[in-house]
Amino acid sequence: MTPLALHPHNPHYFHFRDRPTVLISSTEHYGALLNLDFDFVPYLDTLHADGLNLTRVFTGAYMETPGNFDIADNTMAPKPNRLLCPWARSSLPGYANGGNKFDLAVWDPAYFRRLKDLVREASDRDIVVELTLFCPFYDDSMWAISPMNAKNNVNGVGEVPREEVYTLKHADLTALHERLTRKLVTELREADNLYYEICNEPYFGGVTAEWQAHIADTLVQAEAAFPAKHLIAQNINNGSQKIEKPNPYVSLFNFHYAHPPITVAENYLLNKAIGDDETGFRGTADVLYRSEAWDFMIAGGALYDNLDYSFTVKHPKGDFQYPAKQPGGGGVTLRKQLGILKRFMDGLEFVKMTPRNDAILGGVPDGATARVLAEAGKTYAGYLLDGTQAALRLDLPAGTWRVTWLNTKTGATDHAEEIKHAGGEAALASPAYTEDIAFLVKRR
Repeated sequence: MTPLALHPHNPHYFHFRDRPTVLISSTEHYGALLNLDFDFVPYLDTLHADGLNLTRVFTGAYMETPGNFDIADNTMAPKPNRLLCPWARSSLPGYANGGNKFDLAVWDPAYFRRLKDLVREASDRDIVVELTLFCPFYDDSMWAISPMNAKNNVNGVGEVPREEVYTLKHADLTALHERLTRKLVTELREADNLYYEICNEPYFGGVTAEWQAHIADTLVQAEAAFPAKHLIAQNINNGSQKIEKPNPYVSLFNFHYAHPPITVAENYLLNKAIGDDETGFRGTADVLYRSEAWDFMIAGGALYDNLDYSFTVKHPKGDFQYPAKQPGGGGVTLRKQLGILKRFMDGLEFVKMTPRNDAILGGVPDGATARVLAEAGKTYAGYLLDGTQAALRLDLPAGTWRVTWLNTKTGATDHAEEIKHAGGEAALASPAYTEDIAFLVKRR
């Protein structure tokens, strides 16, 4: 089958299994593959049941310790002797997190079986896998447990500061990265529910632009003979950034904590997909991440992925009651609400739509924001954040219009009406709402 691709008629969105597609999810903290104690089957069942269609997975080239980022029950921090990574263990003891050191010249067959099982189980549920190849080491505790650190392998590779791992300064490390990239591409050649992200948050930890371009080149070369290629994603920045020199091999530009979603407008003319690929550090309330999702997708985004801390080893179904100090949110209620957004988007012919905030002529409540995604003259999908009631004035051509106001928390229709309009400014009064509300205006 043809892998996930940009849509041929509107490359701001995806095409997957013969359908226009957006990717919306709420995923565990990326340890589903590398943490042997995490059961990814009930996890994927949960995403599917909630109507979500993406999971983000780290390869095992990077992992964390239990205290990193103040995360309770972090799936990226496997217990001693429970790490699974691409490289096999040697016969020499001394790995910093328990067990023998790694032999970077030998692959671990158990790792690739688990990788393929995860991708296949996701595929059976129509879930796309973002495989993030690499991640910088944010502090010394992470580098201290990396198999690429010379102290943890028998090959003498990686006797460097952590800020130099993802540069082109050290030929042995670069060769290791190339070899791993080619191996992953070869093993996952047949998967259609897959794309590769070069590196998580490369704007930290000394990762260079030249190294990222080199990995992109390696991906392209590794797939050169494939009849169908996988998309390549690049993580650009936290918040927003106007991309001045896009890598031509990159089809998806990911941002983290992209609220408000100004980065979509800044980069819309690139005609590529724009993603909000990680959330958090705003508190744990559902409204924060529900509103971030709606705002981003109605602004023209193609992907939204909430970092969901309710998934842990002991709670693979996502029902962990995380502490208030957790650096983000997630959980049963939020996932149901994100499923409402996914169904709303699936009900639109979004490949025919573009951001059209200019269609709003007024009536936005003080302190609130409003966005519109539209196929001009036919369909207007909108979102209001903050306020309690709106008297929107929308620029509509003459015709009969069906107006629906959607409760973003329950999925219920709070109000619906049909209006006959002579053209120009149309008055659309919302029902009373709390926090946010969505609306759909369709020509009959």
